[in-house]
Amino acid sequence: MNNEKPLSFILFLGVTAAVCGALVMVVEVLGSRVIGPFFGVSLFVWTGLITVTLVALSVGYAMGGILSDKKNTPDYLYGIVFLSGVLVMLIPVLRKPVLMTFQSYGLRMGSFLSSAVLFGPSLMLLGCISPYVVRLAAKEVRNLGRLVGIFYSISTMGSFIGTIMTGYVLVAYFDVYKIFLTTGLLLVLISCVYLVFFRKKVASAAALVLLMAAAWQYQEPLVDKVLQSGTRVTEIYRKETFYGAIKVVDYSFGTQHTRELMLDGQIQGGIDLNSNESVYEFAYFLELLPYLTHPEGKSCLVIGLGAGIVPLWYEKNGIRTDVVEINPEVVRVARDFFKFGVSGNVYVQDARYFLENTENSYDFMILDVFNGDTTPAHLLSREAVHALKEHLNPKGILAINLIGSLGGENYMTASVVKTLQSSFQHVKIYPLFSPDENEGVGNIAILAHDASFAGISPDRLRSFTIHPMVSERVVKYFGREFRFPAKTAAVMLTDRYNPIDFYDAQLKEKTRKDILKFTDQEILL
Repeated sequence: MNNEKPLSFILFLGVTAAVCGALVMVVEVLGSRVIGPFFGVSLFVWTGLITVTLVALSVGYAMGGILSDKKNTPDYLYGIVFLSGVLVMLIPVLRKPVLMTFQSYGLRMGSFLSSAVLFGPSLMLLGCISPYVVRLAAKEVRNLGRLVGIFYSISTMGSFIGTIMTGYVLVAYFDVYKIFLTTGLLLVLISCVYLVFFRKKVASAAALVLLMAAAWQYQEPLVDKVLQSGTRVTEIYRKETFYGAIKVVDYSFGTQHTRELMLDGQIQGGIDLNSNESVYEFAYFLELLPYLTHPEGKSCLVIGLGAGIVPLWYEKNGIRTDVVEINPEVVRVARDFFKFGVSGNVYVQDARYFLENTENSYDFMILDVFNGDTTPAHLLSREAVHALKEHLNPKGILAINLIGSLGGENYMTASVVKTLQSSFQHVKIYPLFSPDENEGVGNIAILAHDASFAGISPDRLRSFTIHPMVSERVVKYFGREFRFPAKTAAVMLTDRYNPIDFYDAQLKEKTRKDILKFTDQEILL
């Protein structure tokens, strides 16, 4: 291409800046969905991902400026665009070996290094684009400031559009890995448009498009394998949603056949498909502790549907149950794969919004929205607890399922208890483990109420069916109350100050390590 820069080429440079700016944000926003199954989506994971993005872009800006002075030709620019597209398309292919390589480095360092290897190279090349575009478009130094401002404005508007489209549209309707492949293909197409219209190399462009289109056909199959134990594990459903990656996984061994619901690698519930009974202890605690404490209760609200096991149990025991679930896909999956159904209403909305806009009151409230990786702080503040209590009947009981710590790192768990005690006269802690096992970390059921009730005897469990896989542990720990020592450090959690994600870092790392240890890696991926 000669030194003259026609208007069409200047406009094409603007399109290049806008599209590349948009695709930078696609890669950054979707990055959490790639590493989430292994490392979760906690504050530390997002911090590492954002850090990698900023460092990669800053290096790219410097490199683009230096290279554009040395090689002031659009051939180099669109070669960089093409190479960045190839690297983006490789992300779905490389994610498995990269994640498995760095999983042993822990939550913080593992997520940071994985992000750096998977996203750093392509983001660095995309960072080269803006200074290169400015250099190619510049005709004279006296107009340079205006030109820089215009092109960086165009690039930033592209980033804005890319962020909105990714967060509000793409994640909801398209497979994450297909989005990465499409993003890479768009970058390749920009290079091909340059080859066709400005270099007249139609054959080369056509060959590149065909090659990349073939790569776009890559489709990751659902997992179906036999583990070393002889258990067959089958992934029967997967979908990306606004609130994480949903998977439904079946396990079969002989006559045993169980099914689990997973969200970003965290198990949200599981049933025996032969009996439809829960195969996880926490469901029995959420069902039986409130019910046996207040057997006269007639209405229930479950916040956080999961696989639908808990609300279905209350319905079967004659208690009309409403459900609040923020993710519509979870509702559909619970109905299609776990036989969920209630006579009450299912509200697909945020729980805090529901509490502020409903006039309903209940005898039981079950709050089960915590998965160990992310804790919705807005549901555990003093204000949120007050809102929950406002919708409980006088003898009503609030039951919370929490992944918490009773050992050395118990600051946030004790703070949750302190916050509940600010609204309720009685707050009781029922761990599903001994404080000295598993580093003092695990599922904890917390009951909060104002009325005085008689104690719960484990003997009353005999009237209820408990799955053999968990009956021993349920009986062992049922009704065994734990109390924090009087001088345990704790803080009142409020809407203005709620540092759960920060202080629960070690708990989140421990939870994620357990997931990596006990869950097949191909299922996580």
